[in-house]
Amino acid sequence: MQKAAVESEERPLEDEAATLALGARLAGLLRPGEFLGLKGPLGAGKTTLARGLIRAWTGDDALEPPSPSYTLAQIYEGPAGVLWHMDLYRLRTPEEALEIGLEEALATALCIVEWPERLGPLSPPSRMELALRDDQGRRTARLSWFGDAAARRKEFGFL
Repeated sequence: MQKAAVESEERPLEDEAATLALGARLAGLLRPGEFLGLKGPLGAGKTTLARGLIRAWTGDDALEPPSPSYTLAQIYEGPAGVLWHMDLYRLRTPEEALEIGLEEALATALCIVEWPERLGPLSPPSRMELALRDDQGRRTARLSWFGDAAARRKEFGFL
């Protein structure tokens, strides 16, 4: 059974540029060994947020990271270390995440995972989740901290 978030905070996202900027801000705060799950329905902006984060992580503003919807995982190198971007939408079982390298990613890299709910019992107990939603044209992002990750919450004073 998944534990509830220790704390969470929400902020509005005015447009795509704000979503990219939030991703870039997160890149400066996250580090290898951490897990950020991106939640929300199709079209909510998960890949856009990941794109902003990856660009900032790699230091390449011109980079056009593809959605890993079909490859399932993309790996990037940056000055702070390795980043794995995974999209688990097409997984049928949580164990399939192990086949694409989840254990290696968790041990060595910053993990950005779209559709983290597909991990079920394999979700790391220490993690952050960012839920994106669009409520009648009002887009918001809610960042939640679970387990030991909550100790870093105050470092994320962007909300």
